[in-house]
Amino acid sequence: MLSIHYIREKKEEAIERLAIKNFDAREIIEQIISIDETRRKTQNEMDTLLNSSNQLAKQIGDLFKSGKTAEANDLKNKSGALKEETAVLKERLEALEKEMNDLLVKIPNTPHASTPKGKTPADNVNVYQWGEVPVLASNAKPHWELTSQYDIIDFELGNKLTGAGFPVYKGKGAKLQRALINFFLDKATLSGYKEIQPPILVNEASGFGTGQLPDKEGQMYHVGLDNYYLIPTAEVPVTNILRDVILKEDELPVMMTAYTPCFRREAGSYGKDVRGLNRLHQFDKVEIVQVQHPDKSYETLEDMKNHVSMLLKALELPFRILHLCGGDMSFASACTFDFEVYSAAQQKWLEVSSVSNFETFQANRLKLRFKGKDGKAQPAHTLNGSALALPRIVAALLENNQTEMGIKIPAALIPYTGFDLID
Repeated sequence: MLSIHYIREKKEEAIERLAIKNFDAREIIEQIISIDETRRKTQNEMDTLLNSSNQLAKQIGDLFKSGKTAEANDLKNKSGALKEETAVLKERLEALEKEMNDLLVKIPNTPHASTPKGKTPADNVNVYQWGEVPVLASNAKPHWELTSQYDIIDFELGNKLTGAGFPVYKGKGAKLQRALINFFLDKATLSGYKEIQPPILVNEASGFGTGQLPDKEGQMYHVGLDNYYLIPTAEVPVTNILRDVILKEDELPVMMTAYTPCFRREAGSYGKDVRGLNRLHQFDKVEIVQVQHPDKSYETLEDMKNHVSMLLKALELPFRILHLCGGDMSFASACTFDFEVYSAAQQKWLEVSSVSNFETFQANRLKLRFKGKDGKAQPAHTLNGSALALPRIVAALLENNQTEMGIKIPAALIPYTGFDLID
């Protein structure tokens, strides 16, 4: 959430930066500033009344001590009237704060100055590419045929048990999933991330804290009876560990990693782009999260990009990094880089990770602060990245490594799978 101080002091800058996200903020920002002016005036009026009440209370006490009961009682009546006025102002102030906050949460994060302008994924900028795109035999198969051929992932059985988008992993397919999860977690902990095993159901406050609510409410599975939400990513519970926390500066950065199943409704998704593992309602993912000093967060963003690059190189998957344009960025992000691997049988790039810096946007919602050397509390910067999401990694591994003998396992994974070939 953008701070009211930033909106008030740098109104035109906020409007200009939000335009890069194709968000016309002028009207809503003008509304917020107008409400804030009324709020501040009301606060001043209430503070004046409270000060008068405090002075009266002292005078009343002194009069009673002096035996001037009649004068004291007159002032008590005046004090009562002031309290009634104060109560009215307090109620008005609470209403104004709610009205202002209801508008503030509708405004997306302002993009970083480096964010490319654009409206669609076609406007994203390719900033790095690695690896040779494999050339497969003419009879090469897409992963949804390979999974059936080797009986490692059953989409129809998942449809029977739950519905489309909930596959069942079997045999070497299940072991490959477990191997990838352990590989990603081991690499994260070796890089200094503390492993967390969070709940996969969260409350509204957690969804609000990281920006999923109210922005992505329709994309989340909701357990209505208890008012919980199935997590779309481990970012939500892991980042919320530090909700309402004030850290010491020397505790930064806080580095956490977690494996969780993730759940996304993906409403409106259909067609060939969602076939097989390309888009699921339930999938496995390892997430990395950092809470960092504002002066160091973009250096940290580069470190996180390098971490994801290291994983993809170890898996021998050709990939590219895209700097997302304003129109393709998430509601909460200030700067995002997407990682895409090349799927040889489908002859297309598949997104497998997003690494983002949210700057103070989530911290303002979370009330996540740190105390600097001057003793003053200020918002930290939060960052997160997929390291990695499994479905499209598995799709690319199966398609790119298919041979007449079977599907080869990358050398880095063999110690985790215990086999070097799916046959």
